[in-house]
Amino acid sequence: MAKKPEEYRVPKHVCIIMDGNGRWAKKRLLPRKAGHVQGARVVEQICEDAYDLGIEYLTVYAFSTENWQRPQDEVDALMNLLRKYMKDSLARSAKNNMRVRVLGDISVLDEDLQQSICELEEASASNTGLKFQVAINYGGRDEIVRATRKISELVKEGKLNSEDITEKTFSEYLDTAGMPDPELMIRTSGELRTSNFLPWQIAYSEFYFTNVLWPDFDKKELERAIDFYNGRERRFGGI
Repeated sequence: MAKKPEEYRVPKHVCIIMDGNGRWAKKRLLPRKAGHVQGARVVEQICEDAYDLGIEYLTVYAFSTENWQRPQDEVDALMNLLRKYMKDSLARSAKNNMRVRVLGDISVLDEDLQQSICELEEASASNTGLKFQVAINYGGRDEIVRATRKISELVKEGKLNSEDITEKTFSEYLDTAGMPDPELMIRTSGELRTSNFLPWQIAYSEFYFTNVLWPDFDKKELERAIDFYNGRERRFGGI
């Protein structure tokens, strides 16, 4: 990135809806799986780029609760890709000092994938570099429902008073507990919606929509998103 003014702000937390893998593959007369494979390679590079640019937290939307509705062969390909990614990330996270955390309800995933996720989270827990979150079987509404159930149980058991439930309290039972809310949300491929991604957390995020398909996303496009963020005045409801 070229030298920026002293007041140039790099968002602490960036979240990305990675969209366009299938269209990228179709344009090249390739199977959709090829788009997902290339998309996974881009994730690896963007993690390094984000850290180089000073981003502390990066969260990506890998597989939503709605993605189970896709053709079974595509779902199977995505699950196998996630297996490979989790395995490869064990060595990569140690090398890059990256902490990896998975958001979403992983209880419905195959046991071997659940085990790989737990191993990766545990192995990288003390790393102090980029905090990288991968949303798998994640849906924002589902996350809020799960948090509500946890809180309801605590109230029922007498461990929490309903009068003590605040926005801060509620946030502590979300998948993102302990993390700052994203200042910047990026969506690729030209789509203009948030698709049930972090609805609670992006209440005051700036949205950057780009026509670039995810497999073509690179450091320059990430820099453009940060430049856009710097052109925004964040008032949080004020004047």
